[in-house]
Amino acid sequence: MSTDTPWTVASPALIVLGVAQDGGHPQAGCRKPCCAPAWDDPSLGHLCACLGLVDPHTQQRWMLDCTPDFPAQLHALDQVAPVAKNPGLNGILLTHGHIGHYAGLMHLGREALSASNVPVWAMPRMRKLLEESAPWELLDRLDNVEIRDLAGGVPIRLSASLHIRPIPIPHRSEYTETVGFMVSGPRRTALYLPDIDKWHRWPALNDVLQEVDLAFVDGTFYGEGELDRPMSEIPHPSIEESLAFFGAMDNATRNKIHFIHMNHTNPLLGPTGAAHAAVDDAGMHVAKQGQQYSL
Repeated sequence: MSTDTPWTVASPALIVLGVAQDGGHPQAGCRKPCCAPAWDDPSLGHLCACLGLVDPHTQQRWMLDCTPDFPAQLHALDQVAPVAKNPGLNGILLTHGHIGHYAGLMHLGREALSASNVPVWAMPRMRKLLEESAPWELLDRLDNVEIRDLAGGVPIRLSASLHIRPIPIPHRSEYTETVGFMVSGPRRTALYLPDIDKWHRWPALNDVLQEVDLAFVDGTFYGEGELDRPMSEIPHPSIEESLAFFGAMDNATRNKIHFIHMNHTNPLLGPTGAAHAAVDDAGMHVAKQGQQYSL
């Protein structure tokens, strides 16, 4: 792809590259009504939660998380912000070590792109996993990636126009810590927080929401009883809980909320219905693949 191909964004922006939980939609082995239509018509499916970040002034591109859907998401980024180099990424910033958030790194290896020194920012335990665990350590050893340090609360200057700050978040930590990201542009700041255990476990939430203009937050499950197994094994705030929690806040704060990271069972992955109406009536939003937000 030629660098002469124009970018479709004129200012620093976030692009929603995916909205589904780690297993994507449709999910492997699911033949239920939540996934059956998307098996028959792939246009009804959704890629795993991921945000693209672009700065047209410097022709730079980043991804927040690296999902199993990396090939399709890199292609989508190319349509908005094309560059000649493949993969043409100035960095990938990882939130944590659950499969939907880092497994796409496999596509940078010699079996696929054989990329050269793509910067990958990771928190200490996440870095340790990548550097010491197979097959990920091979990416580092072959210089497919260049692992860089993240530290909670310490901002990183990505470009003259864009800064990002990792924020530690309470979430299942079998292998790594978890962070969200605050992304600050020339005019607006966005929060990317695809996973958290429960809102009440993060006392900083109210203050963070006052700092941002947009908040892409955990919308994994819609309500209790959604799975055929104990939901306590994978704690997340349900949409029903979140509507009540954020519903107690003022209109301006509620309008910042965009739910992302929806499980294949979540009715918000459907095009319409009562679930969408409930979110709309509460003054909140559902993130949609392909949406762009200027920063």
